[in-house]
Formats: sequence, structure tokens, C-alpha cells
Amino acid sequence: QVQLVESGGGLVQPGGSLRLSCAASGSIFRFYVMGWYRQAPEKQRELVATIPPSGSTNYAGSVKGRFTISRDNAKNTVYLQMNSLKPEDTAVYYCYCNAGRTYWGQGTQVTVSS
Repeated sequence: QVQLVESGGGLVQPGGSLRLSCAASGSIFRFYVMGWYRQAPEKQRELVATIPPSGSTNYAGSVKGRFTISRDNAKNTVYLQMNSLKPEDTAVYYCYCNAGRTYWGQGTQVTVSS
């Protein structure tokens, strides 16, 4: 069983930045595939970024060049640095973990608005 706790969401103006964090339980975090998904109102949940144990990264085209996913295995934490935020980035962001089965965090709201 893996528990995921997200933090760092909030309200930001267009062009601003936020950093999301997701702390995971478990002693073998370094073997987990971690990622972030988001779901905007009345839309399906979509992939934002993933980072496997190797550290290589994968991004949705809509966030490439603006968002950066990273992980700190010593802290069992994955981060999502979001820069140059746009109103269309507004969504609930969910932390994702694949540790043989899939786990999800509770979600954190990100609102980009002036």
C-alpha cells in the first residue's frame, strides 16, 4: 500500500509559477514510476508528466518547456515545477504512482487567473 500526499496548489496569476510536491510512503520509492495528471472541469483526466526510476522524463505537449518534473528519492518526494502558467492549466492536479499497481493522491487545486 502506497499513500500519496500532495501539497503546493493555489491561486496564481497568468505567467506565474507554482511548485507541487507529492510525498509517498514506502521504503522502495526509488523503484516507483511517479507522475502527475490533471483534470479540468468537465474534462477527462490527462497526463502531465512522468518520471520513472531511471530519472528520464516525459511531458504532455501542452506543458513541455514550462513544467519540470523531478524526484528526490531520499525524501520519497516527487515535484512538479510549473512556470509560465496559463489559465488553461487550471485543474485539479493528481500525483500518480505505479508500484506494481496504481495509486493516486487526493488532488490539489491549481487555479490560474487574474
